[in-house]
Amino acid sequence: MSRRRRAATAIAIAVTAPLAAGVAYAARSEPEAAGTPTAEVSTGTATVNRGTLTQTTQLGGTLQYTGSYTADYQGEPGVLTAAPALGATIGRGGILYRVADVPVRLLLGAIPVYRDFGYGMSNGPDVRQLESNLVALGFDPNHRITVDRHFSAATAAAIRRWEASWGRPVAQRTGRLSQGQIIFLPAPLRVTTLQARVGTAVAPGTTVLAGTSANRAVVAQVDTAQAGSLHVGDQVEVSLPDTEPVPGRIAAIGRVATPPSEGSPDQPADPNAATVPVTISIRLPRGFTLDQAPATIDVTTGTRPGVLLAPIAALLARPGGGYQVRLAGGGLAQVELGRFDESTGQVEIVSGLTEGQSVEVPAE
Repeated sequence: MSRRRRAATAIAIAVTAPLAAGVAYAARSEPEAAGTPTAEVSTGTATVNRGTLTQTTQLGGTLQYTGSYTADYQGEPGVLTAAPALGATIGRGGILYRVADVPVRLLLGAIPVYRDFGYGMSNGPDVRQLESNLVALGFDPNHRITVDRHFSAATAAAIRRWEASWGRPVAQRTGRLSQGQIIFLPAPLRVTTLQARVGTAVAPGTTVLAGTSANRAVVAQVDTAQAGSLHVGDQVEVSLPDTEPVPGRIAAIGRVATPPSEGSPDQPADPNAATVPVTISIRLPRGFTLDQAPATIDVTTGTRPGVLLAPIAALLARPGGGYQVRLAGGGLAQVELGRFDESTGQVEIVSGLTEGQSVEVPAE
């Protein structure tokens, strides 16, 4: 059992224990009939102190691979002659597939390929993107490329070095790239679907592969009203199956809300229950191999310093409603409660107790 699950179990016991303890305390405080045995509860004491109350929200999510991408062919029509296996990850510079035995390679960037690359072409952001990749791949060893919007002689020289790494003879190294030779995607591609079968004809615009990034993250669908209390950069704690909780960070909050399901005639859908995706980046524990798994996310949504706090386990149910605590001296004190902090097992005391008083709690 993970530490988080043990903590959750302990909290559940702490919340329910006052009710059981309250019965025992009430039985002990009422006049006893002759010969009636007294219910005994082993107790300890805890001190009421001031501290910081942490407000948390718990979300349900799923660990999954992020992103959704397609590798569309933009070259001359031909026959698809090779494709990767499902589950393969293609990185920068790797071969995605072959058309007429000509490799189509992956480069990283957000701007899709929309023209050929070569000396004399007009300036553009796609040139900057190409040059960034050539530098990252190590084909500018003398640092001659200025990564900008201009295709220079140094850019052509870097392409020739890349061509040499493919095994091309010197005479076939052009220093140019056609639109059909490369594909830009925002991240390395983890192949999940082969949209075209090897041996079939493909034309410009044909989707050959589909997949995700190679990065795993936790994604939660969060009510739009609740999402307003979350912020990119917020620190969270994530619980996954059969492992200790791990720290995480809110990496993205979706801007497009998904409407609720249609519901049924007996229970129509709540039109205000739209959700947005919240993506949480985490570092997975060593040896964690599941591609997809349910996750529980604890988000700290606020803190209140200087609050008078008492253990939740000290609370006793009062006849007629409300709560009371038993003081260490034996008397009962009615208390007014504020917010609960289940992560620490503490509750805010609005009135009824003062700092430094001792209260009874069930013994551990």
